[in-house]
Amino acid sequence: MTRTGTTGNDRNSFIYVVAALAALNGLLFGFDTGVISGAMLYIRNTFELATVFGYSMNASLIEGIIVSGAMIGAIIGAALGGRLADRLGRRRLILVGAVVFFVGSLIMAIAPTVEILIVGRIVDGIGVGFASVVGPLYISEISPPKIRGSLVSLNQLTITSGILIAYLVNFAFSASGEWRWMLGLGMVPAAVLFVGMLFMPESPRWLYEHGRESDAREVLASTRVETQVEDELREIKETIHTESGTLRDLFEPWVRPMLIVGVGLAAFQQVTGINTVMYYAPTILESTGFADTASILATVGIGVVNVVMTVVAVLLIDRTGRRPLLLLGLAGMSVMLAVLGVAFYLPGLSGAIGWIATGSLMLYVAFFAIGLGPVFWLLISEIYPTEIRGTAMGVVTVVNWAGNLLVSLTFLRLIDVVGQTGTFWLYGALSVL
Repeated sequence: MTRTGTTGNDRNSFIYVVAALAALNGLLFGFDTGVISGAMLYIRNTFELATVFGYSMNASLIEGIIVSGAMIGAIIGAALGGRLADRLGRRRLILVGAVVFFVGSLIMAIAPTVEILIVGRIVDGIGVGFASVVGPLYISEISPPKIRGSLVSLNQLTITSGILIAYLVNFAFSASGEWRWMLGLGMVPAAVLFVGMLFMPESPRWLYEHGRESDAREVLASTRVETQVEDELREIKETIHTESGTLRDLFEPWVRPMLIVGVGLAAFQQVTGINTVMYYAPTILESTGFADTASILATVGIGVVNVVMTVVAVLLIDRTGRRPLLLLGLAGMSVMLAVLGVAFYLPGLSGAIGWIATGSLMLYVAFFAIGLGPVFWLLISEIYPTEIRGTAMGVVTVVNWAGNLLVSLTFLRLIDVVGQTGTFWLYGALSVL
C-alpha cells in the first residue's frame, strides 16, 4: 500500500488508523473473555449439564469446561502464533485469526448441543490465541519508535474495552436470555478487523526479513517522514542479526533466572483469580441473591472500572515505576478478596452481601488494572535480551494461558468443595505470596 506524496501529518494520521485497527485484536480477546460470563447464566437453562462427550460429569465441571474451552484454543493459538506470524506474515495471520474467531462465534451461536458449543469455544479461542500474539507484534513493528509504546498500549486498552462491550451486550440480552446472540455478536468485530486489514500494509520488519526491502521501504515511507526511512531500515537489519535465539537457548544458565521470573509472573497473574471475576462475575453475584439482570448490570460497572483504571495505569506506569504499582495492586487485591470472603462467611451480612460483593469485585478489578495487569506484560517485554525475547515471550504467553485454563476450569468446582469464603481467601493468600 503506497501513500507517497503525503505530508507528515497525513502519515501520523495513517499510523494511528493502522494501530487502532490492529488493536481490534485486543478487543476480540476482551470480548471473548467477558461475553461468556453473562451467557453462562442462560446456557445452563438450555442444555442439561449432566453428560459431555458421553461422560457423566458434575454440572459445575461441565460449566467449567464450556468456559475454559476458549483457553484450550488460546493455548494452541498462542503456541502456533509466533511461527505462523513468521511464515505467513503479521497481516495475513491477523486475517486468519479474524476468520477463525468469526467461525468460532458462528458455531457457538448455532450450537445444537453442549459438545458443539465447546468446539465453538475452542475454535474461538484459537483465534484469540493468534490475536494475543500477533496484535501487539504487528503494532510494535509498524509504529515509529517515538510513539511505539503508546500505540502498543492501545492493545491493552482494547482488551479492557472489549470486556466492557461484552458486558453491555450481555445486559442488552439479559431480559430475553438470548445467549446465542451474546456469543454470536463476536462475529461483528471479527468482520470489521478482517475487512479493515485487507487495506493495511504488512509489517516492514517482516517484509525486510523475507527479502522484500523495497516493499519495506515503501511501507516505512507511508508511516514516517522521509529522513527516518533509511535509519529505520538500518535498525531493522541490525536487530534481525541479533535476534537468533532458539528454545534451547532459554535453558542456558544465564537465561534461566529470567525465564523463571517470567514463567512465575505468568502463573502468578492467573492464580490470584482475576479471570474468575471476568468469567464468573454474574454467577458470583447471582449467588448473593441478585437476579440475572441485576448481576449482569453490576458487571457493566466492573467493566467501566477496568477500562478507567487501565487508562490510569498507562498514564502512571512510566512516572511511578513498575514496582510501586505492582505492590499497590497486589495489596489491594488481597484486601478485597479477604473482604469478599468475609461477606460470604458472616451470616449477619446476608442482607448486604450483594452490595458488599459488588463493591469488593469492583475494587479488586481496579487494583488489578493498575498493578498486576499492565505491569506483568510490560515486565516480560523488558527483562529478556533481544536475541531471545520472541521465544521467551512465546513460552511465557503459553504458561499464562495454561494458568488461565486451570483457574477457569476449577473455580466452580473449588466453590463446591471449600465454599465461596475458602475460595476467595485462597486467592487472597496467593496474592500476598
